[in-house]
Amino acid sequence: MKNFNLTYRKSGVNINAADSFIKYISKKVRKAKKSVKFKNIGGFGSLSEVPKNLKSPHVVASSDGVGTKVEIANELKKFDTIGIDLVAMSVNDLIIQGAKPKLFLDYISIPKIDLKKLKSIISGIIKGCNIADCELVGGETAEMPGVYSKDKFDLAGFAIGFVDKKNILKKENVKENNLILAVPSSGLHSNGFSLVREVIKKNNIKINKDKFLKKELLRPTKIYVKEVCNLIEKRLLNACANITGGGIEDNLKRVIPKGYTANINLNEIKTLKIFEWLKKNGVSDKEMLKTFNCGVGFCLIIEKKNLVKVLKVFKKPYKPYVIGKIKKGSKLIQIDEKIKWWDKNKNSSIYFW
Repeated sequence: MKNFNLTYRKSGVNINAADSFIKYISKKVRKAKKSVKFKNIGGFGSLSEVPKNLKSPHVVASSDGVGTKVEIANELKKFDTIGIDLVAMSVNDLIIQGAKPKLFLDYISIPKIDLKKLKSIISGIIKGCNIADCELVGGETAEMPGVYSKDKFDLAGFAIGFVDKKNILKKENVKENNLILAVPSSGLHSNGFSLVREVIKKNNIKINKDKFLKKELLRPTKIYVKEVCNLIEKRLLNACANITGGGIEDNLKRVIPKGYTANINLNEIKTLKIFEWLKKNGVSDKEMLKTFNCGVGFCLIIEKKNLVKVLKVFKKPYKPYVIGKIKKGSKLIQIDEKIKWWDKNKNSSIYFW
């Protein structure tokens, strides 16, 4: 019998380092959220109470990641914001059905435990949970030597929320002449980064030497939980949509009932510099709308009489504005105008579909 004196540590997995990381997370979570009732970090499963103020509680669950935005973080060696992205991508989906996020779990897969990198990532996750007013109750850090090449890693997030039956947002709530509001995005959010990276590659751009891109590419995804939950509590919202991969059209049509059309005027959209930069550097008109949020991170569908009340819930720079109206029709989405991009340097406008 051969004896190579093999150990788990020699094969590339450091359990002691993983245990040290778990203790760090537990300490940070308790410090960040003093109202935590159950000590969940480090256990086999998490424990939580169902909110007592709900007469007929329903559970809503969501899972997502940040895609190849992790590659930008790796290139810039900056990891303190993608954790916010991870939380945002799941909780922004939960609120579409009227749920308030309650619990969050993360999954981090990495070739080798790098405590400095992991602590930076987890700090962002905890910050994201604080913004979303939910609790990080557990997760998994998988050390996977031989699966990922050096410095590569991946993230996944899982969110659970609760909604009272009477507050569930359904597409059937959408009626003729409802207004469609655009809530501004913070930037790219966490979608389309494979295309963004291709643009960077084709234009031979060194992002670590470009101040604009260094700031924009890792700008965290806006978390809309506080404002949208406020609207739900005040019964000011008929439906809403998180504008992620697929852009405005693909995401908004998911909450439009049969027999109605979301009539969108793209000329009303307030775009951001990062999208203008992408268009100028080789992304076609059609692909811009198909891939990116183009400045609209979230859409609200409301009754016209509630417009003033809705606007009061948001603060700058995330004040919503009207981009369309619900009409009767056979098409779920009807695009009437082109996006208008203002080139301040040339004092001219650029239109595209």
